[in-house]
Amino acid sequence: MKRLIILGAGTAGTMMANHLHHHLNVEEWEIDVIDEREEHYYQPGYLFLPFDIYEPEDIIKPIRDFIPKGVNLINDQIDRIVPAEQYVAMANGDRLHYDLMIIATGCKIAPEETEGMLGAEWQKSVFDFYTFEGALALRNKLRTWEGGKLVVHITEMPIKCPVAPLEFAFLADSYFKHKNLRDKVDITFVTPLSGAFTKPKATAALEHLLEDKHIRIESDFAIERVDNERKMIVDYGGREVPFDLLVTVPTNKGDALIERSGMGDDLNFVPTHKATLQSKAWPNIFVLGDATNIAASKAGSVAHFEAEILTDNILRFIAGEPLKEEFDGHANCFIETGNGKALLIDFNYTHEPVEGTFPFAGIGPLRLLKESRINHMGKLAFRWIYWNMLLKGTHIPFVSTTMQEAGKEF
Repeated sequence: MKRLIILGAGTAGTMMANHLHHHLNVEEWEIDVIDEREEHYYQPGYLFLPFDIYEPEDIIKPIRDFIPKGVNLINDQIDRIVPAEQYVAMANGDRLHYDLMIIATGCKIAPEETEGMLGAEWQKSVFDFYTFEGALALRNKLRTWEGGKLVVHITEMPIKCPVAPLEFAFLADSYFKHKNLRDKVDITFVTPLSGAFTKPKATAALEHLLEDKHIRIESDFAIERVDNERKMIVDYGGREVPFDLLVTVPTNKGDALIERSGMGDDLNFVPTHKATLQSKAWPNIFVLGDATNIAASKAGSVAHFEAEILTDNILRFIAGEPLKEEFDGHANCFIETGNGKALLIDFNYTHEPVEGTFPFAGIGPLRLLKESRINHMGKLAFRWIYWNMLLKGTHIPFVSTTMQEAGKEF
C-alpha cells in the first residue's frame, strides 16, 4: 500500500483530498490528511464579521464534515518534514512515511515582524482581520467606536486575498454611513504599493472608487514601526500616518513548519514550479494554495483552479507521464465596494484585469471591473458555493480553470 500525505485541511488541502479520493485506487493508495485543527474556517468571511454582516457560525464548521470517507484525518501537530527520507515527523514522536506529498499548509499573519505592532495597543486600537480572533475583536470595537482617524494598512506583499484591505476600506465607508457616523470618520488607505492594486487598469478603477468615497491613499509606504504611544505608523523614510483605529494586514508568512523543515524561502513559502505546481526541490512533493511562492494571488479561487490542474498532474506523476505545464495563474475575485455593490476581476500571470463580461462572452451576466448589485450577490453566494461545491471538489459550472480571453476588452 502506497501513502499520499496531504499537509493541511484548509481550502486547498480539503479540495485535493476530495479530488484524489475519486481518482486513486483505494486498494493501492492510502490518503492521509494532517491538520492540528478540528474546525474549518471560511476565511473570506473574516471580511464581513467586523461589520456584523456574518456571524461566527456562518464561517466555522467541523473539518471532518468535508473530508471524504476513506480518507484518514489525523488531528495532530507536525514537527517537521524530512523530504530526503520521505517522512513526516510528528510532535508526538511518530514518523509517517509517504510516497507522495501535497503541501497545503497555507500562510499566517506575523505581526511580530513589525516593531510595535504587537505593542500595548494590540486589539485595543490596533487590529487585524485576517484571523478569526482579530476579526471578532474588531467587530466588538466597531460596535462602540464613535469615530476618528481610521487607517487601513498593508505591511508588505504578498498577502492572502490582495483585494481584501481595499474591500475593508470600502465596507467601512458604507458601514459608517449607515450608522450616520461617516462625517466623523476619516479613512486613509496605506499601502506599500505605488497604487491601490498590483495591476494598472484595476488600480485606476479602484483609485477612482477611493476618490469617490473620500478615502485618502498613502502609497509607497514601507512601514518601519507602529508607535503605540503617539498612535502613528512610521515608514523607513520618516513619513508618519496618525491613527485612532489602525486596521492592519501584518506580514504574511508560510507555516513555521516549512521553516523548521528547511524547505522555504525567506517568508517560509515553498519554491514551486509555477505551471505544474511541483516542488522545485523534491519531485514527489507538490504544493498549492497559499503555501507556494508562485506569483499568483493567494486567494481561494486560485487554490480552486490549482487543485483541478494538480489532480491531473498527480495522476500523471503516478503513471510516469510528463506533467502538464497548464496552471496560468488564473484568479477570479469579487471586490466588495460597499452599499450593496461589488466589482469582479479576472486575470492571470500575463493578463491584467480588464473590462468585459463573465462567464459568457458578450452575455455575462457579470460585468468585469464595473460596480453592480449582481456582482455583490455573486460575492455573497460564494459562501454557499464554498461549503457545498468548492471544498467537495465539485467543478463550478461555466468557470474555466484557465483564464479565457473571450468577452474581455484588452
